[in-house]
Amino acid sequence: MHRAVCPGSFDPVTNGHLDIIERAARLFDEVVVAVGVNASKSRLFSADERLEMLTRACAPWENVRIDTFTGLLTEFCVEQEIDAIVKGLRAVSDFDYELQMAQMNSHLAPVETVFMPTSPEWSFVASSLVKEVATFGGDVTGLVPEFVREQLVARLAEGGETR
Repeated sequence: MHRAVCPGSFDPVTNGHLDIIERAARLFDEVVVAVGVNASKSRLFSADERLEMLTRACAPWENVRIDTFTGLLTEFCVEQEIDAIVKGLRAVSDFDYELQMAQMNSHLAPVETVFMPTSPEWSFVASSLVKEVATFGGDVTGLVPEFVREQLVARLAEGGETR
């Protein structure tokens, strides 16, 4: 069985993330969407909330499961018998950083990194940008699943406190 991981913070999950996950699900027997949990970083949504959003958003794909990891992604890959890390690339600037990470990861564990270019319609979408636009009242409809947009708007109306 060929198993891949799509790691990220997913704060919140965007349609760009889902595009990469869906395409990875066509290439691998199983895709693990792994939410990185780092207590030292502040997030808009808690790890549990991000897991719930991803579980709902990824429900259409039977070979996708949602999990969390702390620490090194490569240790998670070894524990889960994961062959590949799938990373979406929006721009050349992403490649510079992700190539360095891929080389370090292959040094640490027997895992390959697969770079997947983001579909053109999502190339400008980033969680941080979605949050910023929503914070200032901009409409992020179509950039995230509708239920995620609703949760984002509600969280920001509460004062956007990090969970």
